[in-house]
Amino acid sequence: MTEQLVNLETINPIEFFGVNNNKFDILKKKFPLLKILSRGSIIKLTGQADEVAMAKEKIGLIVQYLERNGHLSENYFSKILGDDDGIIDEKIVEDSGNDIIVFGQNGKIIKAKTRNQKLMVQMAEKNDIIFAVGPAGTGKTYTAVALAVRALKNKSVKKIILTRPAVEAGESLGFLPGDLKEKIDPYLRPLYDALDDMIPADKLNYYMTNRVIEVAPLAYMRGRTLDNAYIILDEAQNTTELQIKMFLTRIGPSAKAIITGDMTQIDLPKNQVSGLGRAIHILRNINGIAHIELDGEDVVRHRLVKEIIKAYDREHVEIEKRKDAQTK
Repeated sequence: MTEQLVNLETINPIEFFGVNNNKFDILKKKFPLLKILSRGSIIKLTGQADEVAMAKEKIGLIVQYLERNGHLSENYFSKILGDDDGIIDEKIVEDSGNDIIVFGQNGKIIKAKTRNQKLMVQMAEKNDIIFAVGPAGTGKTYTAVALAVRALKNKSVKKIILTRPAVEAGESLGFLPGDLKEKIDPYLRPLYDALDDMIPADKLNYYMTNRVIEVAPLAYMRGRTLDNAYIILDEAQNTTELQIKMFLTRIGPSAKAIITGDMTQIDLPKNQVSGLGRAIHILRNINGIAHIELDGEDVVRHRLVKEIIKAYDREHVEIEKRKDAQTK
């Protein structure tokens, strides 16, 4: 007898089991020689090795489909399981779906909504380091956190590290930890908000308590090697060249990183230059590092936010033109 466990954490369990467990009953009828049990998001398969392997493979195809599409009818569920000869409808399995990244609280679908968000997801799958730059409201941080949560649920990484430079709080290694935490927590709030959307409160508390998910100011990254982790550096436009180099050289061999920022919202003192643009320029031709620019078309907030961003962009262009005219 063989026993195998299948994890359904990356999908909405209701979509897999069906109303009143209708789909789950179809699965059990398809494999009458197996003992198939479910507990939470785990399915336990017990029986002969070849039967267990076949059931696990077909469950994997269903999970793959649901990760892509989010919904699966009972008819399609049966077709993916195959006919009585075990033949699977390949056209159904290969359906590319609609860019779901992960399922959040209460089955909430977290997906890439815009062209550049979808491109960001594709880049993250092919590269180990991503620079995602764009104005507020374009979903760059939210998408990055969703990718990190998916990697954790898929067990691709052992932990998530979310960090920001706490410029407004006067980030300094001279602060005591308690003092620093009290000062920088408000600036880490967007990261907490994204996590709240994607992970149940009790599980998130467990992850935070056991440092599976760590949210900390950039100053705490110094001297560490960040491995087996999905790391997000948010608000990177507020890093100096030295700080961003320090961060990038902390990344371990089994880690992935996304660096997000908005070059129009630099809060550094006037005598300091943002390290983000410089890093993108220096690293632009290295394999495994990608860069994407999000813009007003990616804004997913109030409909007027797009127009506000466009208006400020036009004003910025006019100011630059006047500066150029004055220097001639």
